[in-house]
Amino acid sequence: MIIVYTPDGGEPERYDARSLRVSETVIAARTVDRTWPDLKNKLNDDLEAMRVVAWVIAQRRQPTLRYGDFDPGIEELTVRLDRDEVTRWAEATAGFAWMEANATPETVAAAMRVIPPLADDREHAEAVVERLAAERPKDQAANQTESSDQSETPAS
Repeated sequence: MIIVYTPDGGEPERYDARSLRVSETVIAARTVDRTWPDLKNKLNDDLEAMRVVAWVIAQRRQPTLRYGDFDPGIEELTVRLDRDEVTRWAEATAGFAWMEANATPETVAAAMRVIPPLADDREHAEAVVERLAAERPKDQAANQTESSDQSETPAS
């Protein structure tokens, strides 16, 4: 998960939550009196979780930065999916979408349409969606052929 902090009138700053060290997770949890699992699980919709993680990572460059001094506006923090998260989510979604009896590349792509807008690297996300929509998984292609062969066989 990438936390994007875009200060008013400034350039976006990206903080990769997966880059945290154990000691940094302890500092983050202690600072806001919560557990690390709670913070991690709420990064996508909890401003305090986003803020404390971004602050801990920002301290790498500014060791004297105090938590009270790092107070972004509510519209200045957001989260984006990193490349691995995009790939995992798209693969799972495409896998289920291809299981549908009438699945087509278009319907599979439509099932994944929410992913690119949430990605930090939108071009990568669009390429993953395009690739997964274009290629029916081999095991499902074989099952599709077997089902159509069975439906064409006359009953005895």
